[in-house]
Amino acid sequence: MSGFNTRAIHVGSEPDPATGAVNPPVYLTSTYAQDGVGVPRFSDYGRVDNPTRAALETCLAALEDARYGIAFASGLAGEDALLRTLAPGDHVILGNDAYGGTYRLLTRIFGAWGLSITCTDLSDHDAVRAAFGPTTKMLWVETPSNPMLNVVSIEELSGIAHEKGALVVVDNTFATPFLQRPLTLGADVVVHSTTKYIGGHSDVIGGFVATNSDELSTALKFHQYAIGAVPGPLDCYLLVRGIKTLGVRMERHCSNAAAIADFLSGHSAVERVYYPGLRDHPGHEVARAQMSDFGGMVSFTLKGGTGAARKVCESTEVFTLAESLGGVESLIELPSVMTHASTAGSTLEPPDSLVRLSVGIEDVEDLLADLANALS
Repeated sequence: MSGFNTRAIHVGSEPDPATGAVNPPVYLTSTYAQDGVGVPRFSDYGRVDNPTRAALETCLAALEDARYGIAFASGLAGEDALLRTLAPGDHVILGNDAYGGTYRLLTRIFGAWGLSITCTDLSDHDAVRAAFGPTTKMLWVETPSNPMLNVVSIEELSGIAHEKGALVVVDNTFATPFLQRPLTLGADVVVHSTTKYIGGHSDVIGGFVATNSDELSTALKFHQYAIGAVPGPLDCYLLVRGIKTLGVRMERHCSNAAAIADFLSGHSAVERVYYPGLRDHPGHEVARAQMSDFGGMVSFTLKGGTGAARKVCESTEVFTLAESLGGVESLIELPSVMTHASTAGSTLEPPDSLVRLSVGIEDVEDLLADLANALS
């Protein structure tokens, strides 16, 4: 199977051999019968493995062109397991516009553990090179980034990091494997909050890590088992279901977002629009080269500052004021006091007049009318 949508629908979801069911069963079991002492039929315990989880891991790994995929209870649980492959004293380079939860995990949890981080502009390759030190083990990349929608070259950053002997991690939550596959561009690891576009319906929490490294996969599987932050079987079923429509949903997310970005760019109340599909976006050409489309996220600042941004966020009717993203419904938020509040006072703090949109798959005319009314 070579086509994305064909793989999304069929890989890991072969008809059940016992019943012919076309969807993977939800295996609600905590343990498994053994044919002899220490001879389990499938696994020895539900935390170690579950057939519904295996279907999810097989499918999403295939979509990321990865040999291995490991599912977790949340995106941050996956990041936590990945960071535990490092050791106290190691150093991580993080983009200066990364997700607030990642920054919080690195600074407040792993900082106390002994990990050090440097936040830098990943589009400035000289600055990236200068950030490396003798203990740097990992370069952490978001592209497009959250919430500033910056785009950087995975291939070029991978080359820099590999020269220094460091791993490259790409958070592919915004792009999804439908738009971008970082492992094919030189990255070593891909992380996802599957809560977002993978699930796609705002009804499940999950995380995922994909890699082609035997050593890293072994370590991550051990952490999955030993620490136990695993997704439940129903969560895995919902994620498998969401993956089946990922391609068609992303097409609509992208087309709606492009129309909204164009509308906002011409509006007198808008100061600046952040969307990789706009020709004046600094990362537009890089996005064209490494992505198949420009995604469903749009951010913008208001000329009226914080007050105007709050008013817009509280005035929409079709866009729901809420955190998270990637669902079929459109969401609006103020990152500085919502999703990125943990970055306050740091170099990652977003502008307080920045509004972030997760553009859903509703009729675009209704979305445009809703924003026009909120901006009036």
